[in-house]
Amino acid sequence: MPQIAQLAETYASQIFWMLLFFGLVFFVVGRGMVPKVMATVEARDSQIAADLAAAGAARTQADAEEEAWRVQSNAQRAQAQALIAAAKAKAATATEKSLAKAQDKIDAQLAEAEARIGAAKDKGLAEVAGIASDAASQIVTRLTGAAIDAKLADKAVKEALSA
Repeated sequence: MPQIAQLAETYASQIFWMLLFFGLVFFVVGRGMVPKVMATVEARDSQIAADLAAAGAARTQADAEEEAWRVQSNAQRAQAQALIAAAKAKAATATEKSLAKAQDKIDAQLAEAEARIGAAKDKGLAEVAGIASDAASQIVTRLTGAAIDAKLADKAVKEALSA
């Protein structure tokens, strides 16, 4: 076979060119391109780490601001509740005073009405007693024909009404 016979002649040449090619690839890729790629990867990693650190700091600051806002909101809510409670207490006091004045006025009107009713009752009883006394005198006069003294008739009517 002629191809095998040529192998010994071309073997050294192929090894030379293979070493030259792989050496060239090693120096171009290994020494030229890989350091640039590695530098880019390291720069990207450091940028990502810096961005994560900045995001963490921003998150911490946002949490602190949120907490401050919550504290301020709670303080304002408490202050508003205190104002509402004070307004309710003031309104209750004003209502109590108004109700007390109205109650005093009603009590005065009630006492006045009771006094008028008592006076009317006494006047009515006096009139009833007078009418009853006159009626008793007239009844006795008609039945017996004798006239009765008005004082005696008044005394008899008072005894009958008190019993």
